[in-house]
Amino acid sequence: MTKRLSTATDAVLVAIDMSKHRQEVLIERPEGGRRRRITVLATKSDYDRLVKDLASIGRPILVGFEATGNYHRTLAHQLLTAGFELRLISSVALARTREALHNSWDKNDPKDAQVILHMLRIGATQFYVDPLAAGINDLQELSKTHETISKAKTQTWHRILTHYLPLYFPEIARFAGNSRSDWFLALIERFPTPASITALGRDAFVTEAWPLVGRKVSKARLINDIYETACSSIALPIAEDAVAITMFRMIIAQARSLIQQRNRIEQIAQATLADHRDYQLLRKIPGIGPINALTILAEAGDLRRFSHHRQFLKFCGLDLATCQSGTFRGRTKLSKYGNARLRRTFWMAAQVAARQRDNSFRDKLGRYMAGNADDADRRRKAMTALTAKMARVAHAVVKTQTEYRPFLE
Repeated sequence: MTKRLSTATDAVLVAIDMSKHRQEVLIERPEGGRRRRITVLATKSDYDRLVKDLASIGRPILVGFEATGNYHRTLAHQLLTAGFELRLISSVALARTREALHNSWDKNDPKDAQVILHMLRIGATQFYVDPLAAGINDLQELSKTHETISKAKTQTWHRILTHYLPLYFPEIARFAGNSRSDWFLALIERFPTPASITALGRDAFVTEAWPLVGRKVSKARLINDIYETACSSIALPIAEDAVAITMFRMIIAQARSLIQQRNRIEQIAQATLADHRDYQLLRKIPGIGPINALTILAEAGDLRRFSHHRQFLKFCGLDLATCQSGTFRGRTKLSKYGNARLRRTFWMAAQVAARQRDNSFRDKLGRYMAGNADDADRRRKAMTALTAKMARVAHAVVKTQTEYRPFLE
């Protein structure tokens, strides 16, 4: 059964200006436009009292609010559970409307509640999707925690490469390789300075380093190269038991811990989504790996709620916009008024797909760059087009529940 959507003419309008500790609530009945103002504290008793008061009205309730950090989530979920219809107010639209209505940039909570009520009345709202009710709360936490840990790992890795290694073992940086691998960090944690290597001698160093390096092609040659590098290093003459080296090892341990946490999150994500049909379909698209697929599902939810791919592109901020007035017409470019994490995810997926062979993304890039291989601006535009195509394909495979087929067009 489809739930009937209330309109501004037959529903009691409830505008809520959200904040951390208190909410300003403005209630307007349809007959006569009578208003009632309530201040609700962020406590269970006040939330329960608000829900009870709204339910006692006995009319359809339409609640509008502006997302404020994560402070709105608990009250919004309680209102949704109580059966009320929720609408989300765009922060940008709210600011523009407030300036237009009051001819001022002056801002306060009661005034914002009035503006939210006005936007509810004219229908300038968006549908609110509650992550917990939609079943994507766990996916969002996985995705956001993975991003937080990845950023912290990257910052720590750069700190090691740009601060500690140039001081205490400059030459070993050429063996660093991929930041995802743990063997290099394990090696420099055990041997943070050239002196810690040369003090053992070649044979003893090879014996200790062998299990740390892991499975490598030409492993013996690699370890011998590291030993020879240590013998001719220009590093500062710091003793291994110095406080500076203790700090160096502490940062290395932090980096290794972050790598382990990231790997653990990826394992949990894989186990959680292994039987998820949408996840499996997204993984078939070139360039979309486990984390990209997780991010798409976490940020967009059910892609089938977008009836057309243009709606999804607009949600991602991948729709085109042009500034035009009179005879002036500006450049057409991406609006970027949308989900930045989704936009970045599709951009990264397009970058990977363009480097792979035998797929429609690489073929599209080749057609776009034909005769202009050295034009950097054209390549940037081509990658933008590939990003939009990636979003369209992701929407299509989920909506139609069919696997990606290269060169379908």
